[in-house]
Amino acid sequence: MEYRRLGHSGFNVPALTFGTGTFGGNTELFKAWGETDVKEATRLIDVCLDAGLNMFDSADIYSKGMAEEILGAAIHGRRDKVLISTKATFRSGEGANDVGSSRFHLIKSVEAALKRLGTDYIDLFQLHGFDAKTPVEEVLHTLDDLVRAGKIRYIGCSNFSGWHLMKSLSASDRHGWTRYVAHQAYYSLVGRDYEWELMPLGIDQGVGAVVWSPLGWGRLTGKIRRGQPLPEQSRLQSQAANDAGPPVPMEQVYKVVDALDEVAKETGKTVPQIALNWLLQRPSVSTVIIGARNEEQLRQNIAAVGCNLTAEQVAKLDAASETPIAYPYWHQRFFVERNPKPV
Repeated sequence: MEYRRLGHSGFNVPALTFGTGTFGGNTELFKAWGETDVKEATRLIDVCLDAGLNMFDSADIYSKGMAEEILGAAIHGRRDKVLISTKATFRSGEGANDVGSSRFHLIKSVEAALKRLGTDYIDLFQLHGFDAKTPVEEVLHTLDDLVRAGKIRYIGCSNFSGWHLMKSLSASDRHGWTRYVAHQAYYSLVGRDYEWELMPLGIDQGVGAVVWSPLGWGRLTGKIRRGQPLPEQSRLQSQAANDAGPPVPMEQVYKVVDALDEVAKETGKTVPQIALNWLLQRPSVSTVIIGARNEEQLRQNIAAVGCNLTAEQVAKLDAASETPIAYPYWHQRFFVERNPKPV
């Protein structure tokens, strides 16, 4: 397994991280992802560790905390061999303060996560979303206190806009607080919005991308083809899962899958392996979160590492997945095109 620095920190993480969204399955949304129990989770973690994949990502809202509980049980007795990342900020209770990034909710969330995971520290703690009602100074000061208390090692965010992230980094720099070194963001061959602003920001500010849903919310598994029905076992069969995921026109999916099929035939790899490998070659990407309902899927996804696509193959996938970009990004391209580097 290849290891990479997480942003500009000194923390090394595997190129692939295993996501635990399939653990539990006690709600309609997460049942569509999977229903992995402790026994199966333990086996999947065995496979990961044998392959050198030692980072596991979760969140307090995954199956209402059950995913963290199952992960904690599955790693019992080998905490020193694994890296844990988890997230909070979405609603976790009925109270007025059971949501967001307030000092109250963050401390409560971290304490609850530690208990469910059966550990006394979290390697990477990420805000699951941006809370516009809580001052960034309150958020960052709280996270800095939790780092200094030894309950969190590194901090990150997830699903932030560029200005959300930049404002937060500025506050950390201004006050000398712990800085975000990771941004868990959606990025795939059928969702390249990350490249418009978040990627250049990550490169400039040393914030590594932790990529979620790299297979486009189940669209790039290789099982979805033009003119064929959806596979029976797919999150896309669930209305709740569809509503929660990124919208993508199906014609765009088919166009990308056609290109993936061509590259897969050239390389002898599978469609999802090619889609994952393309991401691993993108700038600012520190680790890509993979999921699996079973051991076979997991082993196939892990096999995405160990080789690189050629420049021609990358260009073919780039062309197939390109979509019109929003303002002002399309206008900014003119500056580069009209002011090329001197030969």
